[in-house]
Amino acid sequence: MSGPILVVLAAGLGSRYGGLKQIDRIGQGGEVLLDYSVFDAKRAGFKKVVFIIRQDIEGDFNDIVLSRFGDSMPYALAFQESDSLIPPDVLAESRRIGRTKPWGTTHALLCAQDCIDAPFAVINADDFYGKEAFEVMGEYLSRPDLEEGAIVPYSLRKTLSPQGTVTRGVCEIQDGFLQSVDELTAIAKEGDRICNTDSAGAKRELGPNTPVSMNFWGFPPEMFPDLHRYFDKFLQTSGNQPKAECYLPMAVDWLIKQKFLRVRCLWADSEWFGVTYKADKESAINRISMLTDQGVYPPSLWG
Repeated sequence: MSGPILVVLAAGLGSRYGGLKQIDRIGQGGEVLLDYSVFDAKRAGFKKVVFIIRQDIEGDFNDIVLSRFGDSMPYALAFQESDSLIPPDVLAESRRIGRTKPWGTTHALLCAQDCIDAPFAVINADDFYGKEAFEVMGEYLSRPDLEEGAIVPYSLRKTLSPQGTVTRGVCEIQDGFLQSVDELTAIAKEGDRICNTDSAGAKRELGPNTPVSMNFWGFPPEMFPDLHRYFDKFLQTSGNQPKAECYLPMAVDWLIKQKFLRVRCLWADSEWFGVTYKADKESAINRISMLTDQGVYPPSLWG
């Protein structure tokens, strides 16, 4: 196999959405939102897809998503479970305190390591990133002797939901490279302002063109040992907390500050939308329909 790998984070519970948003049909041919990412990745030169899911949704995932691929795109499944890669003492404590939350997107990616043997991109299953984003990422990851990571950032104003708050990784960029990522978990539009509200109720205003991470990353496979190191640190400090999650942007921020990884910013004139909340579904359907009418996508992606 020659070409980068696409890794799709599809194991989340979708608590704000109220269901399995990863496999909710959006397209005219019954496609789910991640179908469009796979389609865009394929035409951008990606050669394989790794889907990270939970075992309890494997049947539905096979029926709704994988059954339609056929031979169109090679794929593999990786499973993120609450006990995957978790040391016995941490696991025992998490069960004692009744933890039900997943361990986060860093944990999810580590669960897929055995399926990844080439430069790879990571995306969310419930986000639409646009073909231009996959084109710049596919070209970047196809470079020989790749050593640096990459991110496709988006303007904050284009990533909000009218239905409620969103989580975004606010990016500091200098000379074309990511310097830091500040993961903010309660961002919403308030009148003419965009504000984040922290756990103490304090508000921080953010500019509409603030670059944010939508979890569209690119990495060389050699980054995994350092990623494991970060996750081990997370478990040591937060493994006994029932709701703490190890977000991938937090891990990347640590890797950058420890000088284990440089992350280049890839700019793309690409549209983003997602289905954070159930009410976002109708808007996503309408936008996919518009792109289909414009000829960006065929009416049936895999037909």
